[in-house]
Parts: sequence; structure tokens; C-alpha cells
Amino acid sequence: MSTFVGIPRIPSKRRIRVDAGQARIIRMACSLLLDYPDEALESEIAAVRAELHALPDEVAEELEAFCTQALQTGLRDLQVLYVETFDQRRRCALSLTYYSQGDTRGRGQAILAFKEIMARAGFVPVRKELPDHLPVVLEFCALDESGVGEDLLGANQEGIEVLRTALRSARSPYAHLLNALVLTLPEPSPEAIEGYRKLISQGPPTELVGIGDLTATPFPTSQERRQP
Repeated sequence: MSTFVGIPRIPSKRRIRVDAGQARIIRMACSLLLDYPDEALESEIAAVRAELHALPDEVAEELEAFCTQALQTGLRDLQVLYVETFDQRRRCALSLTYYSQGDTRGRGQAILAFKEIMARAGFVPVRKELPDHLPVVLEFCALDESGVGEDLLGANQEGIEVLRTALRSARSPYAHLLNALVLTLPEPSPEAIEGYRKLISQGPPTELVGIGDLTATPFPTSQERRQP
């Protein structure tokens, strides 16, 4: 029996319109709370709660639901849950290139593309995680005013939807954060829906057709841009 019984098989098309300021708050809130919980958790939750009044009710309710459950769980148990969820469940990976590239040689090029995109926008991550780590991408979106961050997020919508589905299936409190995020993403294109269905049924790529095949990278790399 599928582990996704009762969970939508296609990405949700329900969307809530938010302005640029609200989008930045939501991205930064999800970035903070999707990171590994440490001693700063309570202060981060307080900071997020202080901004909820500025958000649409449905989004604020999802963020508040996570904050409440996180505090009820307690820091130590939440840390254990975090590792069990994101480090030990492949469908809950926070590395976005895992969904587009799997464990193939092309994944390194995809990660490089994320790094180059952020560097061109003047964003230098201070976290130790790779640039395709969802909390890092969300922080980039929150600080970027060019729109490139939102484009990068949208280009990885299939993986984000698979992650949301997996978290909901596991009844994880972290599903609330993905719900809040997805509510404010663009409506998925037919291509994104098909990509989602393929990921759900087949999983990420496991083999590489040819070395240097970069067709699945989210944006052109510098090597591609130099080609005539």
C-alpha cells in the first residue's frame, strides 16, 4: 500500500496572493524554522510570531501551528525529530538538487548553478550548508530584491511539492512550514505537475546519460552562457 494514501497526488493549486514584503517574511520565517533547531529556537519563534499579524490568516495559521508544536515538543526532542525526518528520509531531503538530479554526477553542476546564481545577485551564504539547501534558498529569496530568488524557488517547485507531500504523509510538524510556503508560490505549470508525478512514482534520477549533461540545472551555468 502506498505511504501517500490520503495525500494529494498532484501539487496543490490553491494559492494566496501576497505582496513582496509578505513574501519576504514568509521566506525568512520558513528559512529560520526549517534549519536545525538549536538554543536560538525560542527567540526565532518569538521573532516569527511577531510578524504573523502582517500575513494572510491561512499562512499565519500554518506558521503558528508549527511554532506551537515545536515549543510543545521541546528542543531536544525536536532535534531528534529533525534528524530522523530530514537526514534519514530520502523523500524529505532539504537539498533541492536531489529531486532534480538524484545521486548522479550532474548534481555537482546543479549545485554550482545555485552558487553562481546567488553570487551574481550578491548573496553570500553564511551557513555551512550547500547553496541548494532549502533554508539557504529561502534566506536568499528573503534578501533578494531582483526576483531571481523567487525564480530559483519556482524552478524547483516539483521537489518542494514532493517534500511537502512526504512531510504531510509522515504527519510531521514541519509540514506546516511547507504548507505556508507552497500557498504563496506560483500556481504549478503542467510541466511542474508532470515532474511531480514522475518524482512520486519513480523517484529522482539514478543514472547520468552523459558526463556534462546539464539539462536539468535550474539556470544556465557559466559554461553554458559562454557557448555561442
